[in-house]
Amino acid sequence: MNDGTNEYLQAGTPAFRRARIGLFAAGFSTFATLYCVQPLMPEFARDFAVSPAQSSLALSLSTGFLAVAMLVAGAVSDGIGRKPVMVASLLASGLLGITAGLAPDWHWLLLVRALEGVALSGLPAVAMAYVAEEVDPRAAGVTMGLYIGGTALGGMSGRVLTALVADVSSWRAAVVTVGVLGLVAAGWVAAGLPASRRFMRRAAGRRELVESWRRHLGDPGLLALFAMGFLTMGAFVTVYNYAGFRLAAAPFDLRPAVVGTIFLVYLAGVVGSPWFGGLAGRLGQGRVLTAAVGLTLAGLALMLPPWLPTMTVGLALFTFAFFGAHSIASGWIGQRAKVARGQASAMYLFCYYMGSTVAGTGGGLFWSGFGWPGVAGFVAVLLGAAVVVAWRLGRMAPPR
Repeated sequence: MNDGTNEYLQAGTPAFRRARIGLFAAGFSTFATLYCVQPLMPEFARDFAVSPAQSSLALSLSTGFLAVAMLVAGAVSDGIGRKPVMVASLLASGLLGITAGLAPDWHWLLLVRALEGVALSGLPAVAMAYVAEEVDPRAAGVTMGLYIGGTALGGMSGRVLTALVADVSSWRAAVVTVGVLGLVAAGWVAAGLPASRRFMRRAAGRRELVESWRRHLGDPGLLALFAMGFLTMGAFVTVYNYAGFRLAAAPFDLRPAVVGTIFLVYLAGVVGSPWFGGLAGRLGQGRVLTAAVGLTLAGLALMLPPWLPTMTVGLALFTFAFFGAHSIASGWIGQRAKVARGQASAMYLFCYYMGSTVAGTGGGLFWSGFGWPGVAGFVAVLLGAAVVVAWRLGRMAPPR
């Protein structure tokens, strides 16, 4: 709630530093929880006797329910505040993560993962709105980049940690470990993230919700940003879903723990997010966004040869550029939407995670039918469309 002051969080102040650390921790935990199952998909396929496409449901159901629930979470945060929703989200997702490790069968695991998606919905869109409202606009791009960097590090750590723990113990122990980390992050954000000072409570009724959607869907710039989220995230998750299957098969034949270490290339995303955010502030968002998506295509091309060094370098470049594109697009949402920013962020992330759900599972059909070349061709189509959208975004006039 507004505490009577309307000052932005200024760079260099203790409150600003606490906000950056809190947002980093929130992004880290959210994406560690969400993506910790990705390197475990081959084990799910083996232990539960399901196909690669079916094993991807452990992630796709989470992202699908996350996408839908965020449309409500954004409205809830517009009504009661940003920080309470973020803390509740982290606490619930941590508890559900521990529960997932106790799942007795495949359908129970899928149910818990779907509920985790609902629980996690209170974090991504709300964090974006918090940055747009509370942080000095001159530092907002770098702050959003740091948050996105936290999501990159969390996604990497969740994948690497679960792969390593599963290799020496079991996938159940790996999932429980990530759940415990989620509870730690909830305490950190509750204690350290500054309370909102510029937040203004808005009615969260159905009429106001529909009016917000109508306003945002009437802005061509926001529609293009929503499309960017769908296309780039769909491409990103498809690559990571089936890279594990490719590396575990001939000619690589890597063990799960070794496959997990490949995800250390996520560190490129930690570096890329704030770097691209700062570059966009100097050279223009449209121009840098187009270049970032073009670099993801270059990384995809490097992953085509069946050679581990080029696969690793290509995945690193692909990850570096993807997180840069996401950092620019997500920060642009808060600038483009002049009202109901929580809802605008939620709509962007709805499209973002629906891209993960639809393309991430659909890519399994290309894997089963055509192997890695089929997956790469599918992803290239998504990224080619994203280049066109980014170019058009750069040519659009700012909203009135």
